Amino acid sequence: MQWIAPSEKDAGTTTLEKRLWDAADQFRANSDLAASEYSQPILGLIFLRFAGVRFDAQRATLEKAAAGSRRSSRVDDPAAYHASGVLYLPPDARFDYLLSLPESANIGKAVNEAMREIEKHNDQLAGVLPRTYSRFTSTLLKEILKLISEIPASLDYDAFGRIYEYFLGEFARTEGQGGGEFYTPSPIVRLLTEVIEPYHGRILDPACGSGGMFVSSARFVAEHKHNPAAELSIHGVEKTDATGRLCRMNLAVHGLEGDIKHGGNVNTYYDDPHSAIGKFDFVLANPPFNVDAVDKERLKDAVGPNRRFPFGLPRADNANYLWIQLFHSSLNAKGRAGFVMANSAADARSSEQEIRQKLIESGAVDVIVAVGPNMFYTVTLPCTLWFFDKAKATTSRKDTVLFLDARHIYRQIDRAHRDWSAAQIGFLANVVRLYRGEKLDYTCGGVDAEAKIKDIFGTKPKYVDSLGLCKVATRQEIGEQGWSLNPGRYVGVAPGERISDVDFHQQFEALNEQLSSLNSQARELEVTIARNAAEILGA
Repeated sequence: MQWIAPSEKDAGTTTLEKRLWDAADQFRANSDLAASEYSQPILGLIFLRFAGVRFDAQRATLEKAAAGSRRSSRVDDPAAYHASGVLYLPPDARFDYLLSLPESANIGKAVNEAMREIEKHNDQLAGVLPRTYSRFTSTLLKEILKLISEIPASLDYDAFGRIYEYFLGEFARTEGQGGGEFYTPSPIVRLLTEVIEPYHGRILDPACGSGGMFVSSARFVAEHKHNPAAELSIHGVEKTDATGRLCRMNLAVHGLEGDIKHGGNVNTYYDDPHSAIGKFDFVLANPPFNVDAVDKERLKDAVGPNRRFPFGLPRADNANYLWIQLFHSSLNAKGRAGFVMANSAADARSSEQEIRQKLIESGAVDVIVAVGPNMFYTVTLPCTLWFFDKAKATTSRKDTVLFLDARHIYRQIDRAHRDWSAAQIGFLANVVRLYRGEKLDYTCGGVDAEAKIKDIFGTKPKYVDSLGLCKVATRQEIGEQGWSLNPGRYVGVAPGERISDVDFHQQFEALNEQLSSLNSQARELEVTIARNAAEILGA
């Protein structure tokens, strides 16, 4: 099925966001800094503005309460702010104070001190906030502070968060591959969230980057009229210390706290800082693809039933099936996972195929979604979204997997990038709900998503396979396809559609990924044969 949504210039952004970004870009040009050097300081100032707005609102509430009470005022008591999920800001750490400083003052030093004071009074931010402002001139800092002050104090919590996410996305574009390591485009994250439906429970992202998966989960809870801070227990792992700090700052911007392990020697392959096995209700992740040179000797004690790698270690020098097993083993008996994965993992052969077969036979594989190219800022390759549901093994769906082909569903946002509109996300999520027999939910996508569902599945929607869009395959059918989880093998091509040049390019890239994997396996086999031959000849 093809559904190309109308292009929307600057979709999802406001004029203010663009002005702020243009100013930040000019700031970079004038100071001759790389994005990695100026992104965190600017995000720190946006964070400070947001924290100040929330602090002022809580202070006004406390002042009003004090006026009508004989008790002593709590307006300067940090605990009175923390109890409402608000950061306490000492007087010299407030945005308005910094904005009032003249250019003749050492504004860089003042901002550094402000960040230090905020950390001192808010334990969850210890060691998180940037303190590199002394390297910028007071004139430049004053200019940025003035522009950030134009963010209206009347904006709601979610609007501030969206501005922050907009900047994360723009910095990811600017930083290229390095930026992509800490940021997953929000439409991808939103679909992952809509499908796993994290209403309540413990959530893990073992490759958490800047924390977008957590923020999306919190937004999902808030949109369904609950308090995310009360409903979600957030846990993450991030090997890069600077990115881990960015995650914690992102959580704070959204009024969230989490247990984020980052930096130092923390590595998700070898370490399990959250004792994750069987502990989590939800796992969300976008792990790095096709990582090599993992020391499997260090993993051998974590292999086997009820361990981190329950289905064995892949012989190929590729970590995809290490990640996949980590996500699976972290779930409790009713847990759900949603994650991004390289296309090659769906058809990988040899030991990876053996692991994939065991995974499918466990009954946990629920939904597989094919995603087209150009959805990420830093790579053009298509990818696949995998979804696990451990509770599925006790339902009528235990021997089936839903395959969705979303390669022809997108919105072209510029020449090189695509995304999904809210209606497209809502439509795809509700196809999954139809398959699961769940109540349809149009919180995301509204009437447009509902109209598309009814167009495909009838006015009283009921799941049916739709050529070119979706297919429910049985375990036997999947086995006959070599345990492939490639949606293209099952969904087919809708009548009237043809394979386009883009499709050919995607297929060629996917085949090239497969060839690389097969070549790697062939080299391994060659080494094994040579070793065995040497042993025989030497006997």
